[in-house]
Amino acid sequence: MDMRIETRHKPSFAVARVHLDAGESIRGESGAMMATSDGIEVEAKAEGGLFKGLKRSMLGGESLFITRFTAGPQGGWVDLASQLPGDLISLDVDGSVNLSRGSWLSSSDGIELDTRWGGFKNLAGGEGGFLVHGEGRGQVLAACYGAVDQIELAAGERIVLDSGHLVAFDDSVSYTTRKVAGGVMQTLKSGEGLVFEFTGPGLLWSQSRDPRALLAWLAGALPARG
Repeated sequence: MDMRIETRHKPSFAVARVHLDAGESIRGESGAMMATSDGIEVEAKAEGGLFKGLKRSMLGGESLFITRFTAGPQGGWVDLASQLPGDLISLDVDGSVNLSRGSWLSSSDGIELDTRWGGFKNLAGGEGGFLVHGEGRGQVLAACYGAVDQIELAAGERIVLDSGHLVAFDDSVSYTTRKVAGGVMQTLKSGEGLVFEFTGPGLLWSQSRDPRALLAWLAGALPARG
């Protein structure tokens, strides 16, 4: 199934309306539903079993339960929105795609989700060592904090990206992790940590804001307890 998606309020507070024919269904992140038309059946469960749900939640940064939206005989629509302000992007997948922690918002029934170990290089990049991996044919709706950029890398072309600004990348794109500056002191002075170095060919999506920076700002602004 190809999801028919209309996105409004872009790019700051995007909301995606997914249109469904009779009997069609999509899966969405728990808590992502904003509204539905009449006759949409909503069911939440740990798809793939409890173990797979826990793996997706604890390692992949997604919720334990996935919500399935199914249209009745008249069809209908579902409005989805992310928790953080920003844009939404629809990725056409025919094969596989990798998403950073917390980026997956919804996908069509043709996409199977799994949590994959990205290697110690990914662990060092601050992404928890794991990526959400979508495989199959269909659409994946990904959420961004801020605006999104799509970067097309030619074969052998490289780009350096701060780990907190990563949204998704094609399986054809390879990557390594390194410090942005030489030496510990230079890294501290620059205010940057570890970065990804991606090498094409393939597509890469980045977000203009880093959720970790928001958490750091809130931690400093909120009064300490006790």
